[in-house]
Amino acid sequence: MKFSRRNFLHLTVGTAALPTVSRLAWAQAYPARPVRIIVPYIAGASSDIIARLFAQWLSERLGQQFIVENRPGAGGNLGTEAVVSAPPDGYTLLFAATANAINATLYDKLKFNFIRDIAPVAGLVRLPNVVEVNPSLPVTTVAELIAYAKANPGKINMATGGVGVSGHMAGELFKAMTGVNMIHVPYRGSTPAITDLIGGQVHIMFEPPVASIEHIKAGRLRALAVTTAARSEALPDVPTVGEFVPGYEASTWYGVGVPKNTPIEVVDRLNKEINAALSEPRMKARIADLGGTPLTGSPTDFGQHIAAETDKWGKVIRAANIKLD
Repeated sequence: MKFSRRNFLHLTVGTAALPTVSRLAWAQAYPARPVRIIVPYIAGASSDIIARLFAQWLSERLGQQFIVENRPGAGGNLGTEAVVSAPPDGYTLLFAATANAINATLYDKLKFNFIRDIAPVAGLVRLPNVVEVNPSLPVTTVAELIAYAKANPGKINMATGGVGVSGHMAGELFKAMTGVNMIHVPYRGSTPAITDLIGGQVHIMFEPPVASIEHIKAGRLRALAVTTAARSEALPDVPTVGEFVPGYEASTWYGVGVPKNTPIEVVDRLNKEINAALSEPRMKARIADLGGTPLTGSPTDFGQHIAAETDKWGKVIRAANIKLD
């Protein structure tokens, strides 16, 4: 059978287009089955609360279950490694966080490179860390905290949810920029740390407001400041650390990543749906209630944010010579 030149070219172009067409059709059908969101932290933490909020939105929006699976361990590295090793098909998502940027420097022998092995999908939420103290500590402002800490070097215990968590880094940055000496007391998660802060066993925490805002409103904890550049809508009367320590800024952030080589059509679909959630009035109100602000943007925007945070916290870790036990 003979083909004309026109028929041959038509057949060639059509064949070349098949992979693109099939990928687009596949992406349009995504998700065709339940999707796992791996949260590398314990249930009940701020990360878990926010992950479940977005899982519910995506489940309702896309007609498939987005199931939160908590895989804590090694500062978030165990859950991250599980996603790195998962098939790049869009059915295993990583609930990425500030810890991923911190761990790139904190851990010497990771089995993955976060920036290389996880493709950014979208930012979700930026949260301040609240500088919160037990009411028995005789300070009501950041200026008074600095003065008291300098008058009592080594006598203030700074609780965190563990070595290298966002609150730890925020505290270390504060110590470096103010010259105060506070003793780091790491816990296995923020929940027991907050319990001991309320009980007076420790004095201060730098912690996202999700898990502690009700304690602040009830007077069980005193909020001195928030660590973001702008004040929090959830705590509008609480100043920023930067109002006392010019140039200071630290935040906890969350987002979504997928294994590298996940089809770009799936990444773009997820990015579109997540940004739709972030612009929805009820979701925005819920995020504000938790003390956060939406972290919108493209996958490229989120990737650039991760790179900048990795560089920033790497410098803090090296300067403070922070080591894992």
